Amino acid sequence: MSDKFLYSLARPLLFSVDAEAAHHFTLPALKRLSALGLTRAIVQPPKPDPRTVMGLLFKNPVGLAAGLDKDGAFIDALADLGFGSIEVGTVTPRAQPGNPKPRMFRLPAAHAIINRMGFNNGGVDAFVANVQSSRFYQRKEGVLGLNIGKNADTPIERAAEDYLHCLEKVYPYASYVTVNISSPNTKNLRQLQGGSELDGLLAQLKDAQQRLADRHKRYVPLALKIAPDMDGDQVKNIADALIRHKIDGVIATNTTLSRTAVEGMQHGAEAGGLSGAPVFEFSNQVIRLLKAELGDALPIIGVGGIMKGADAKAKIDAGAQLVQLYSGLIYAGPALVRDCADALRR
Repeated sequence: MSDKFLYSLARPLLFSVDAEAAHHFTLPALKRLSALGLTRAIVQPPKPDPRTVMGLLFKNPVGLAAGLDKDGAFIDALADLGFGSIEVGTVTPRAQPGNPKPRMFRLPAAHAIINRMGFNNGGVDAFVANVQSSRFYQRKEGVLGLNIGKNADTPIERAAEDYLHCLEKVYPYASYVTVNISSPNTKNLRQLQGGSELDGLLAQLKDAQQRLADRHKRYVPLALKIAPDMDGDQVKNIADALIRHKIDGVIATNTTLSRTAVEGMQHGAEAGGLSGAPVFEFSNQVIRLLKAELGDALPIIGVGGIMKGADAKAKIDAGAQLVQLYSGLIYAGPALVRDCADALRR
């Protein structure tokens, strides 16, 4: 039986329960299947289609976006789905519960999800232990991105301390590190995308990256993850800062605060970040603006609203070199990885 058919049977059951409850059922189930060696018997992975980006060799251009596995507890199970890279997190220095439940909502008519999770995770020490224990890390099976953030109760003027603490902890185990300053669910976080705040943060991170590279005798690229809710001038300012501070990559984009596409729908007015199909064109526009400003100075990883192979190709056409998936997996299942990889095959 194909993975598409099996997911078509499982999806109604998963969609019959609360979105976060389904999440906490699905990942452990995948982990059990992986441990038994069954995932690779069910899921047909993409054929190899290697790409070199940020100096790293990606098996194929379709990666897992951060957010699905915040604690890095399911790396091996997710790798079995055929991704060209795995990104886990966002992790913060200290464990935190995130925002009160319910905090994740499906909007099936729009192929969308609204979440206000709030960086719920077990803290960076537990995160690193999970990464170290994964087969994927131990055997160096592929590209592993580790996504870092700040604790909710850390004042925004001290945010850099949290990012630097996490960078120090995760650096030895990462293929690349993503700096998440674009979640709408941590108060004032997106303030870090602007002006002097961004310059100050990137300068400190770049200094720390160089110190850590000297210490560990290994250069680990830094990528910045940004929001879709920006105009051309804001994108230009971010692009200028990325070039000026020699950041290695940019991930565009995180979730949107816009509700235009889901207005009037059940859960459409819930607070949080909107992902899935409605963010597709928002993120594409940011990718196009970034590409116009960056040229080939640094690579763009496109994420947001990829629900089929043609959507992945549209991200590449807009200027991205790689793509990442998350919400589309909820609606299309693991076959989406192969569909996107096939659409991008050279």
